[in-house]
Amino acid sequence: MGAAMNDGRPEVSVVIPVYNEALILEESVTALCAALRERGWAFEIILAENGSRDETPRIGEDLGRRYPEVSIFRHPEPNYGGALRQGILRASGRFVICEEIDLCDAEFHGRAIELLRGGGVDMVVGSKAMRGADDTRPLGRRVATRVYNGMLRVAVGFRGTDTHGLKAFVRETVVPVVEACVVEHDVFASELVVRAHRRGLRVLEIPVHVREKRAPSVRLLNRVPKVIRHVARLMVAIHGRGDG
Repeated sequence: MGAAMNDGRPEVSVVIPVYNEALILEESVTALCAALRERGWAFEIILAENGSRDETPRIGEDLGRRYPEVSIFRHPEPNYGGALRQGILRASGRFVICEEIDLCDAEFHGRAIELLRGGGVDMVVGSKAMRGADDTRPLGRRVATRVYNGMLRVAVGFRGTDTHGLKAFVRETVVPVVEACVVEHDVFASELVVRAHRRGLRVLEIPVHVREKRAPSVRLLNRVPKVIRHVARLMVAIHGRGDG
């Protein structure tokens, strides 16, 4: 069930943007490797480092030497979306999982890959906001997720419940959508899901249990002005040029 593809490539690529994660990086990646090996999957873990000022790059390089499945590359600036995009394009697996280093949700991995293997969906989105989800983050962050989703409904007509965080998809099907995205930073993950919906891809949301290992590396209020600018840019890109 977890054999590599005929050309030797892994079946599953896990892409994780990392920024100033020295405190949890080694523990999280070690546990993730163990969980994925336990499933018997042929996999790779791609650490998309972007602008860290701590020991994250060094720790990531050490993990790459210790674990053959792990690699790290460096995006030149703090840019979650740019790093995630580059990581997806570097991935070689049939399926790609977009992860968060403070989550590493092996339960989501198993459910999502089973659904993708079944051939009935192109993308699985782990929703923090749909019925059945268990979001244990602080109240302010839970409210922010719902406010942000409301912005997307108004700006681009998004009808789902979540876009940012865990997702998995068929790489070959979704890479053209990745290449069409024009917004980076935090809003890239949302643009990817929005465009997948608009292009008629089969997108399925499933509830997830969110238990973070640490507080956000970037303060919520500091992100708000940039997020608003990028949502406005996304609205222009989607409606102004009629992009799908």
